[in-house]
Amino acid sequence: MKTIETAIETMATINTEHQLVLDEPLPVSGPARVRVIVLLPEQADIEEREWLLSGTNNSAFDFLKKPEEDIYTLADGRPFCDER
Repeated sequence: MKTIETAIETMATINTEHQLVLDEPLPVSGPARVRVIVLLPEQADIEEREWLLSGTNNSAFDFLKKPEEDIYTLADGRPFCDER
């Protein structure tokens, strides 16, 4: 027999007893067995500055340094002014 699975994404907290506490009720009738996949956040998120630095130092992007790739001038586009 083929099983059809449906995924539901929700947030939860792991309490001091190592149990999952869901932020909101699931939209399913129970009791029922389910398969749970826990995605833990990375311990050290990479900051935007690190991403930009790695991109500028990566040889995969060296082709962008060629003069023929520099296709824009200061006359292109319009100035951006964020008036919040």
